Amino acid sequence: MRKKISIIGAGHVGATTAQLCGMLDLGDITLIDIAEGIAQGKALDIQQSLTISQREASITGTIDISQIAGSKIVVITAGFPRKPGMSREDLIKTNGRVIRDIAKKIAAFAPEAIIINVTNPMDVMTYLLHKVSKIPSDRILGMGGILDSGRFASAITKATNTSPDQVFALVIGMHGNLMVPLPRHSTIYGQSLSNILSQETIESLVTQTVRGGAEIVKLLQTGSAYFAPAAAVVEMLSCLLYDKKKILPCSVFLQGEYGQRDLFIGVPVKLCSQGLKEIVQLDLNSAEKEAFEKSSESVREMIQVLATE
Repeated sequence: MRKKISIIGAGHVGATTAQLCGMLDLGDITLIDIAEGIAQGKALDIQQSLTISQREASITGTIDISQIAGSKIVVITAGFPRKPGMSREDLIKTNGRVIRDIAKKIAAFAPEAIIINVTNPMDVMTYLLHKVSKIPSDRILGMGGILDSGRFASAITKATNTSPDQVFALVIGMHGNLMVPLPRHSTIYGQSLSNILSQETIESLVTQTVRGGAEIVKLLQTGSAYFAPAAAVVEMLSCLLYDKKKILPCSVFLQGEYGQRDLFIGVPVKLCSQGLKEIVQLDLNSAEKEAFEKSSESVREMIQVLATE
């Protein structure tokens, strides 16, 4: 019997995630949105596409969040993007109200589910989900590190004309401008980037990675990335549903690991069918540790904004 996957938020990321889940037959999908007709219409369109592609998964659209009941995994993409003139604090407070409401409803209707959060500021909103829902931290995960690492890998692949399956790239830290790409821990066919590329080239690739999301926003003018974020969510879903125990960078609750405590931030983790199985401790050098601490402090500052609500 296929597992149930619920996706809260039927915007570009949510709908694209739903279609990818269906095309890969990962499970039966419930797509939820507060705007009447949006989830229903997109679900109908996706269901027809799945039939054309001869996929067995079913998809249902609804405005009723209680329909998440029985979900193995709940994905949250709901919320507002940062608009011109909106401060970081405004975004935290606006999306914080959305996430508080969703967290209470997940606790009520799907307390046994694994939660994947995409809503920005991602690390902060994932922290808020945990605090409000009271769901154990090993079943709450933030998507950001996989997307950032994918952007790093894409830049490396293009710059070196290398097949993507020969490239491993790793980004830790917050999902934002203070993310921490790790060239020393990123490889091309097992060789560290630091050993095969010039420092100038590496710095250029790191800059491309950090600015990757903003560049897409600039080009689109009226939106932000959704194909790559959806692909990153599906990578997590696949690992969880198939108990792959694959190591991926995700935002998880640290309780002393990497010198941090009581916050969600991106680090390499092993995922299993129950959620977080293990946090992988990397050997960071002094510069990497400093960058990670700076990234962590930024997340803490944003968490403090929540306390003023």
